[in-house]
Amino acid sequence: MDQHHHHLPPPPPPPPRSPMENSASSKPPTPATTPSSRLASAPSSRLASAPPHPSPSSSAPTPASRTVYSDRFIPSRAGSNLALFDLAPSPSHLDAAAAAVSPGAAPSGSTPASSPYCALLRAALFGPTTPDRVASSASACSSSSSAGASPVGSPATGNIFRFKAEVPRNAKRALFSDGDDEGVLFPGVFTTRGNGPRKIPRSPYKVLDAPALQDDFYLNLVDWSSHNILAVGLGNCVYLWNACSSKVTKLCDLGVDDNVCSVGWAQRGTHLAVGTNQGKVQVWDATRCKRIRTMESHRMRVGALAWNSSLLSSGSRDKSILHHDIRAQDDYISRLAGHKSEVCGLKWSYDNRQLASGGNDNRLYVWNQHSAHPVLKYTEHTAAVKAIAWSPHLHGLLASGGGTADRCIRFWNTTTNMHLNCVDTGSQVCNLVWSKNVNELVSTHGYSQNQIIVWRYPTMSKLATLTGHTYRVLYLAISPDGQTIVTGAGDETLRFWNVFPSPKSQSSDSLSSIGATSFVRSYIR
Repeated sequence: MDQHHHHLPPPPPPPPRSPMENSASSKPPTPATTPSSRLASAPSSRLASAPPHPSPSSSAPTPASRTVYSDRFIPSRAGSNLALFDLAPSPSHLDAAAAAVSPGAAPSGSTPASSPYCALLRAALFGPTTPDRVASSASACSSSSSAGASPVGSPATGNIFRFKAEVPRNAKRALFSDGDDEGVLFPGVFTTRGNGPRKIPRSPYKVLDAPALQDDFYLNLVDWSSHNILAVGLGNCVYLWNACSSKVTKLCDLGVDDNVCSVGWAQRGTHLAVGTNQGKVQVWDATRCKRIRTMESHRMRVGALAWNSSLLSSGSRDKSILHHDIRAQDDYISRLAGHKSEVCGLKWSYDNRQLASGGNDNRLYVWNQHSAHPVLKYTEHTAAVKAIAWSPHLHGLLASGGGTADRCIRFWNTTTNMHLNCVDTGSQVCNLVWSKNVNELVSTHGYSQNQIIVWRYPTMSKLATLTGHTYRVLYLAISPDGQTIVTGAGDETLRFWNVFPSPKSQSSDSLSSIGATSFVRSYIR
């Protein structure tokens, strides 16, 4: 492309237009006739006055510039008459600045008043207003008002059609932000990261009827395996629901004398642990629907289970926590004593080095692999601690939630033994789970709103509040791809929600059909 500039006679000044006319026009304007159509293309930090044109009487002609700054054609508006587009500073600022520059200047009462839109547009395009900028704008407007509006691109104002550097990507984003801000680019203009807030569907995409799903705060009757199989304890039976095929399989029946109190999948997703009301812990091979072994060391019901490779930890109403090694012949290899009431929450950290336990004694304890007593004790909760979740993003970050008399979600740094934050949710906290894909978490609640809340961490701002259950949302599990959660309640339904985004490396067709958006209601048995 030829880079020589040919100086043409200045075109006549364009008629005044509103800032929105160009964007609303069905025919795109050409740069030669409507330079204002590119008004939102470059910020003020990129603007520079054009080099003066050589005087006709100059004896030594100035060679044409061949400098190319970029491969993008972006006009410079240093010589633009912004008064045509209502982008000049407000009259009061112009009057003050003009008085400072020229004490004898008349008030610029004819300058149109700046609307809020124009103020935001001017701040986004040209930066915050400073006294020097106001003074220069005032002097420019004074000279233009005295000599008439100079045609854009004329030798008196400089050539606006020059190659300039690339426009920052956040210029347009700053102008049209919706206020879900992570920072401030210009005064009064908020910026966002990404493409704005994520849209979270407010309705479940699937509902399963789950007859005999118990309304008991201290039980854990739902878990989702790494093989995309959902295990649900209904009465005295355990059912498996395949999320890919929607096929339901009855795994076991404990008989009329016993009930299911907890279910928990091993990390590899082939072994399922089942805790019973009689204090038994059963391990089942889900691929063959065959029971591998039964351990009967607890004296009362087993309401919490947690796996750590081949180590299975169980929490009971008898106040104890037992470690079972399914490879060993003994029923358990160690007993943890510390809670003064039923153990209802149990979670191993992602590195399998720390075990967090919550009890009906309002205590949250942290144990290591070799301790018989808790290494950390947290007593700030004022109700039973069932909701426990380790962050997959930050080592040692633990979240816990309290029951009806507490209603708080608390965050702990178990590495430094610090209490980080406390958020009052206003209702009983039944479950917590972190997203594996983004730094967010979900909480489910009971009295009195029975809601599901998606939080952004660490600001703990609410991204969505989901409702639909008519009883306490006592059960929660997350899909293996980290996008979907399933919730269960005493209303005998399981509801599936799409709440989290997919991991960045995941292709759109790499996983199963659990993200289907069609609403389906069927039965788990």
